[in-house]
Amino acid sequence: MQITDIRIRRVSSEGKLKAYVTVTFDDCFVVHNVKVIEGKTGVFIAMPSRKTKTGEYKDVAHPINSDFRNELQQRILDAFASMGDEEETSQDLGGDAGDA
Repeated sequence: MQITDIRIRRVSSEGKLKAYVTVTFDDCFVVHNVKVIEGKTGVFIAMPSRKTKTGEYKDVAHPINSDFRNELQQRILDAFASMGDEEETSQDLGGDAGDA
């Protein structure tokens, strides 16, 4: 599976949430609302989630193995870092992306 597009929309608030990300896989499957969050040791991604009746948050989509999660996070954070002060950016990665 290849990551073929990453779209980032910065959040202008002063909180820990820095951006929302949409990731497209193989030009045929999309995951919305991946979040870029500023933590104590730097930025990281949080997968889309929903709140359960018990108040817990559960991911609705997520990588199954740590290798792919690391690749996904690195690709998103690289795109986020390269966008500078832009509010939105899109990186159409076409078929050049590495296999996951």
